[in-house]
Amino acid sequence: MHEMSVALAVIDQVTEAAERAGDVTAVRSVRLRVGELAGVAPDALSFCFELACAGTLLEGAELVTEPVAGRARCTSCAHEWAVGMPPRLTCPGCGGTRTDLCAGRDLQIAAVEWEDGTPAPAGAPIQEEC
Repeated sequence: MHEMSVALAVIDQVTEAAERAGDVTAVRSVRLRVGELAGVAPDALSFCFELACAGTLLEGAELVTEPVAGRARCTSCAHEWAVGMPPRLTCPGCGGTRTDLCAGRDLQIAAVEWEDGTPAPAGAPIQEEC
């Protein structure tokens, strides 16, 4: 399950940040930006996150997913649009097929809150190993 590997990567990165911070005893919440084109099902990710957190510093932490809409830009006419799901990659402005995805593939830790209520430094994009 892809979502389990994402959940484990989030836990690893948050645990590393907590170790660098020093005196963190628990994590209250993790906010994660999830692009609609990232191939991650938020409900499955929440389920896997809860299971994977058992017995760790993150046990009981809330996972809050923040959706990021997919957006594309036409390289011919510079029109930008929401691609939706399934993604529409043909330009609605000129019909062009040469497009760049601008957003929607995101998978990034946006915020972490330690048990004492202080925010942790913002995270980098999640690096998942296959």
